[in-house]
Formats: sequence, C-alpha cells, structure tokens
Amino acid sequence: MTYQEAYQKATGELKAAGIPEPESDAWILLEHVTGMTRTRYYVDGFGKMPEIEKERFFELVNCRKTRIPVQHLTGVQEFMGYEFAVNEHVLVPRQDTEILVEEAEKRLLLMKKENPVKVLDMCTGSGCIPISLKLRNPQIVIEGADISEEALKVAEKNAKKLGVSGKWIQTDMFENITGTFDMITSNPPYIPTKVIEELEAEVRLHDPYEALDGKEDGLYFYRILAEKVPEYLTDGGWLVMEIGYDQSADVEKLLKETGFEQVSTQKDLTGLDRVVCGVYNRHSK
Repeated sequence: MTYQEAYQKATGELKAAGIPEPESDAWILLEHVTGMTRTRYYVDGFGKMPEIEKERFFELVNCRKTRIPVQHLTGVQEFMGYEFAVNEHVLVPRQDTEILVEEAEKRLLLMKKENPVKVLDMCTGSGCIPISLKLRNPQIVIEGADISEEALKVAEKNAKKLGVSGKWIQTDMFENITGTFDMITSNPPYIPTKVIEELEAEVRLHDPYEALDGKEDGLYFYRILAEKVPEYLTDGGWLVMEIGYDQSADVEKLLKETGFEQVSTQKDLTGLDRVVCGVYNRHSK
C-alpha cells in the first residue's frame, strides 16, 4: 500500500464513521506517524508505506473512528502558533480562545508599570493562555491556577517545552492564591450541566468533565470570578474571560454589579460573543 492509498483509505473510513473532518484528521494522523510534509507527500506519495508505519497509522485511524479526539491521539495541539502538549486531563485549546489572548494582549500593551506586569490565569488547564501571553510579551510574570493536579502537570510540561518560566498553583478557585495581579484571565467551565449530554462525543466523552461543567445555568464560576477577582487585582487591573456564545449579557451584568468598568464583549471570528473584559478602579469606589 502506498502513502496515497493509505491516506485515501483512511479518509474513506473516517467519513463512513461520521467523523466531521475526515480529510483533515487523516492527514494529521499520517503526518504524525510518518513525519511526511505536504510537499513530500506529492513527491513520494506513490512510494510504498513501511508495514510498521501502516499498522500504527491505521491503529490511530481506528481509534479516531471511536471519536477519540485527534489531538489526544497525537498528543499535541497548535495554539497561537505554538505547539502545546494535551491529554485527557485538559481541554484541547481551541481557536476561539485565541481571541481571549489577543484581547488580553491589547490591554497589556496599554499598561505603564515600573515593575513587571503580573498575570494570573484561573482554570489554566494546559497553560496555553498564560504561556502564549508570556511568549508574546516576555516582560510579564505569569501564574496559572487549576483545581486539577494532572492538568497542572501538563501546563508545567508545556512551559518547560516552550522555554517559559511561570508559577503553577493547585487551588479551588482563589483558595490558595496570594498577592495581587495586574490582569486575571480565565476560560472557566461555562456549559450548563444539562447541555453537556448534548455535546459532540469528542467533547462529552473525552474532555475532563470538571473543565466543562458550569453548573445549573453555566454562570457558577463567573459569579465567583466577579465577586473574588477585585480582591486580587491592582488598581486599574483587568479581568478578561472567555464566555459561551449566549452569556454576554449575564456576565457583563455580573461584572458591572461588582464594580467593574469599561465592561465590553468581543466577538470571535464567526461573529459569536466570546470574550468579556472589565477594568477595576479602586479610586472610583
């Protein structure tokens, strides 16, 4: 069997299994197993695929047919142009969350501080948010917090792999957080409990449940953030959070009720509400 035949067979099998993007997933798995680039594929694709590579490739294809996320099979996901390690203990970084990083960065660039700007990422998971911010803004100091010890192991692994220094804290929200920060970012669990069973199998069965479950109305963690974050922000500090597509009004209201100003919502590339930001000025309270 040639490389092209293997790719075509895998694409057909994934399509028949109802996998949403069979061509893309088949290519990702082929590239992962063989190291083959697109250019090499078009030049050498008619060459015979070694048996050991073929066996491994179709083993992964069969796993993907059971709706295991392709990122769990390869162990990596690109985010903000960087490659992050992922596994079953963390949410797979999604393109939507890049909007959060971009909005946070806009506000970082406006900060005039004598000391390095400190950023805390709550519910950090893989660490993709604070690590990306640090890579793009080396002058900042980052901390990442999560309730999951296993998730923090992934974040530490990513920081080391990408050459980033940071502090990683196991905590139930702000329980073990000390000090103040110029910015707090968060992509908290925000899916209402009853909606989780309606999600696609890749998310419902393979993403960590505690990283999805926003309790009854999906707003549980936003209430905690709105109430507690002012205690941990410096004067004029920013809170930047990812939200569900239908949560903007509710989350904006929570922030305004607890004294945040300049509260606004940013949309993602598909036009859906995705990020809510607010600044906390102590002098105006």
